[in-house]
Amino acid sequence: MKCPRCVQRIHRAADSCPHCGFSILDADARFGAEEVRLRCLTDSAGILRYGDRDRVEAAMGRISKRFPQIFVAIYTGALGEVANLRQFGFWSLNRSAFEDVPIEKPNEAGILLTIDPESKAAGIVFGYLLEPFLEEADTFDCLSRAHAHWLEGRYAEGIIRALRHLEGVLAKRSRQAQRNPEHFRRKVQPAAISGDPVRRMHASHRNQAAENEVTEVVK
Repeated sequence: MKCPRCVQRIHRAADSCPHCGFSILDADARFGAEEVRLRCLTDSAGILRYGDRDRVEAAMGRISKRFPQIFVAIYTGALGEVANLRQFGFWSLNRSAFEDVPIEKPNEAGILLTIDPESKAAGIVFGYLLEPFLEEADTFDCLSRAHAHWLEGRYAEGIIRALRHLEGVLAKRSRQAQRNPEHFRRKVQPAAISGDPVRRMHASHRNQAAENEVTEVVK
């Protein structure tokens, strides 16, 4: 995984970043140490228009129905800057209690899409139980599918495109796991959150670094 603050690669079981010292306690200091109760679709920014919520929830539901071990959550809100968005995603998937997720589904099996329309950025984080099935390049591709729609303010359409691509990736990896289960078998150990592609939405030039690096698009 990558450190949510300095974006250097760290081991997913590390208690803190060996490069900058960041830990969940730093995120708690910024966003709060108490458990937060959210619904899977939390549109704090109010970007979803009339009727959009039903369409987005239907796309989320298709993934949960097809892959009942996992869940998808979406949060929209003003977080100030990309660094805050990274840290918020990490913190939220660690600290939030999603009211409409069955208790048997841990946050480690969650995928969180965060959209900040004010800073025009979006990011995806996912729990460590999904590490065998998702890579940062996959989640960046999901955001890429949504990019043009978000630039035009069509947030629901962008979200649905991103989720549709995510569903396809999960289906592909599921088939691969059936053919080669040993390749996907991993030890379950308490760890942090992985996956941190962040995409800026107010630009046209794409400058992607090496695979699994945080990617931003800037003017």
